[in-house]
Amino acid sequence: MKTTGNTILITGGTSGIGRALAEAFHARGNRVVITGRQQALIDTVTAEFPSMGGILLDVDDPASVTRLVEEARSRFPDLNVLIANAGISRTEDMTSDGWDASDAEAVVQTNILGVLRLTAALLPLLKRQADATIMATSSALAFVPRADFPAYCASKAFLHSWLQSLRHQLRSIPVEVLELSPPYVQTKLTGAGQLADPRAMPLDTYVAEVMRMLEAKDHPRGELLLERDNARRWAERDGTYEAVFAMLNPG
Repeated sequence: MKTTGNTILITGGTSGIGRALAEAFHARGNRVVITGRQQALIDTVTAEFPSMGGILLDVDDPASVTRLVEEARSRFPDLNVLIANAGISRTEDMTSDGWDASDAEAVVQTNILGVLRLTAALLPLLKRQADATIMATSSALAFVPRADFPAYCASKAFLHSWLQSLRHQLRSIPVEVLELSPPYVQTKLTGAGQLADPRAMPLDTYVAEVMRMLEAKDHPRGELLLERDNARRWAERDGTYEAVFAMLNPG
């Protein structure tokens, strides 16, 4: 993926990793379009960066995705990069008598179906562009899960597998497929505690490393994965899965 001269659509671009990527790509001279579920947040970001575009989008709603595609074709016909970043995370206690599948269903709806819907809707446009790229945000937890976030980790494992198939099917079509696999980063994904957690990687440090990897094309197998997360990536192969799982899930 080239890092300048693109027209980039970033879902979940009003906060966290999505917003940080939007700012980083904007600073490199790309035309950036962010999406989000709250117009007020979109307005806040685009007021700070007036040359950014903003489109209201709920990836859970197929009609909203259809409207987005229509607007993108009209306003941004040279769109060549999709960063499918919108996602949610929820803890689940499956030992509780009150546990049901509602949180898991919400995670699947956003993290899996949202990515599939948006990719299917925009792929015909992307296939007509030069230097086209699809990037989806997975997680290092796709490889070894945290058991208190079961559906979230499973959704990212799904994306990891699905992106491999997408990459293979598009191998003769000039659309690059990348998987962004963040570690534990200081965002509000799981709440305010994560944002302030000193154990989490600072957001600006993480995004700077992502941009470095993109510029250097340092993403073997299409995976943007930090060196320190290779222990999780290859735990099954290296025979360390049980030890890594126990480290992530003490007790």
